[in-house]
Amino acid sequence: MESSECDTCWYYDYDEEYDEYYCMMDLDEDEVYRIFCSANSTHCPFYRQGDDYTLARRQ
Repeated sequence: MESSECDTCWYYDYDEEYDEYYCMMDLDEDEVYRIFCSANSTHCPFYRQGDDYTLARRQ
């Protein structure tokens, strides 16, 4: 999975307390391994296009 896919994902957010980005999806250990650690995984099945202006466009 390319990092650019995460950068534009709706579920990718910044945590000010830990000073790092993280995935907000509630994944169990098996899903984390299948998505991020498996060599045959090319993209995240939970990816959803989003950006800072997505909500503003809907208002």
